[in-house]
Amino acid sequence: MSMSITQRLVHHNAAHPISCADLPTEPASKLAVVACMDSRMDVFQLLGLRVGEAHIIRNAGGVITDDVIRSLAISQWRLGTEHIILLHHTRCGLRTFTDAEFKAQMRQEVGVTPEWSVECFEDESVDVHESKERIKRSPFIRHAHSIRGFVVDVDTGLLHEVD
Repeated sequence: MSMSITQRLVHHNAAHPISCADLPTEPASKLAVVACMDSRMDVFQLLGLRVGEAHIIRNAGGVITDDVIRSLAISQWRLGTEHIILLHHTRCGLRTFTDAEFKAQMRQEVGVTPEWSVECFEDESVDVHESKERIKRSPFIRHAHSIRGFVVDVDTGLLHEVD
């Protein structure tokens, strides 16, 4: 009988535990990164970061939701971060359908339409720019002056900055 993915991961942890007790709660680089949850992107490796250097906040599309603002506010006001990097990427799944299509599918499959926005987009660079503006408009972000946004080319791994 084969192990489930969760069983395999728990087994791995039991055999190879890694303590982080010696690292401070505050990120050493004073950086928070908001990135897409795409499993192809290793945010630490892409940016040359080590564990303990940055807060990494991920969701589908790297969307700036109320919960992301919540996390960024806590990161800045309580844990000392001063810089924000946004990471979107090429060939994102959120470009392959629309909000209306997804909501219609949910309504058909589960009988309920989600109240939340899916936040699909057509252009990664435009979405990065709009994300930066959402953060800047929030009264809860202490260091809105230090936001940079990038699109990762998944074919080359290179970052392209969005002004």
